[in-house]
Amino acid sequence: MIMHRMMTTTLMAILVAAISPGADAKVIGTNVPATSPTRERIARLPAAEQRVWRAYRNRSDAQMAIDRRTLAAELRRGETPPPPPMAVGGGQKKARLDADAGWYATAEARRIGDTVVSFQTPAGGWSKNQDRGGAPRLRGQRYANDAETMEVGTGNFDAPADRFWTFVGTIDNGATTTEIRFLARLAAALPGSDGDRYRASAVKGVRYLLNAQYPNGGWPQVWPLEGGFHDGITFNDNAVAQVAMLLEEVGEADGYRFVPAGLRARARSAATRVTAMILRAQVRVDGRLTGWPQQVDALTLAPISARNYEPRSIASGETTDILMFLMREPKPSPAVRAAIDAGVAWLKATALHDVAFTRVGSEGRKLIPRPGAGPLWSRNYDLVTGRPIFGDKDKSIHDDVNDLSPGRRNGYSWWVAMPARVIAAYPAWQSRTGAAVRGG
Repeated sequence: MIMHRMMTTTLMAILVAAISPGADAKVIGTNVPATSPTRERIARLPAAEQRVWRAYRNRSDAQMAIDRRTLAAELRRGETPPPPPMAVGGGQKKARLDADAGWYATAEARRIGDTVVSFQTPAGGWSKNQDRGGAPRLRGQRYANDAETMEVGTGNFDAPADRFWTFVGTIDNGATTTEIRFLARLAAALPGSDGDRYRASAVKGVRYLLNAQYPNGGWPQVWPLEGGFHDGITFNDNAVAQVAMLLEEVGEADGYRFVPAGLRARARSAATRVTAMILRAQVRVDGRLTGWPQQVDALTLAPISARNYEPRSIASGETTDILMFLMREPKPSPAVRAAIDAGVAWLKATALHDVAFTRVGSEGRKLIPRPGAGPLWSRNYDLVTGRPIFGDKDKSIHDDVNDLSPGRRNGYSWWVAMPARVIAAYPAWQSRTGAAVRGG
């Protein structure tokens, strides 16, 4: 677990710092890029750990080569590939998971299913932010959205190593888990031969998730690995928890009986291993458990940065998602109970009241006093001081959200309310699991 020193602060001190005048605000650091599980870093691991990590790295690199060769082979020599699929933003579109069971047997659902199957990568995953209601993938068309307009050589942490090959298989923004769930619904609605191709695609997707799982139980944002923060174990947007919950369903739910028995057993095992990794990644400050980061290093489980403006931190939103995931366990272990109790206590201690993050005239969103408003939580908290921190596009780290450049201040959810839902759910969890009786 990660050990850090924390300055003792009162909630009033945090509140004053959070809404202090701009003249008192300052840059307190510079964001640094995340590191990847490279072969060089793996070679520095303890000897007992190197073999399994080398095997993982070899599998990832080999699959990357297969994926690239497979796409290239679809085109004849000199043939121009079709334009890449358009990005739609906000996750996968049209692959509905909330329709009545009968809808999945309709021609419309099968048309969407055919498009889903067509965009599955050779590895078995899917890219993100795509319209599954559009046309199927064309021969030679890239699996992922167009990034060729992204400027390279700028030092941006999210610039891909290859603008023509990025997010080719990801769990970001609900990708891959959404497609597998959608295909399983089609399979249930089409139990005969009409559903065979959807079942086969879903099974391939499950294999993808199992192959992508790190030896310590986590998942990278993108697989095969493409470098940078995409290789980090990703709690952001509930990515790891979504994969774990899906694999639990694959292992236990009737809707996945079409998955081979051996693969279902592997899915159950993979989902079980996630909890141990999550407990190890919880941040300790002055010896006390607090919350979780947005992403952690694949090898060390230390907090890492993501994009230029997303510094290493304790993250309130990701902590909320992880706590809700852990609270699903019907018989939590003492270690899980301790993690939940500590995480909820940290969220309670960092809540701010009587403030609002709202639009102020032409200045855009700012944090301002507002009696009766809240509670609010900063998206990110410093690993040492425990105070709210905010990143800007130039990689600078600030102690006051109001000091950020207007574009960055208005383009990100720097203050959030979502932790309130896990605090509200906590008493019922205590009652259901007996934690309150035992003093947890």
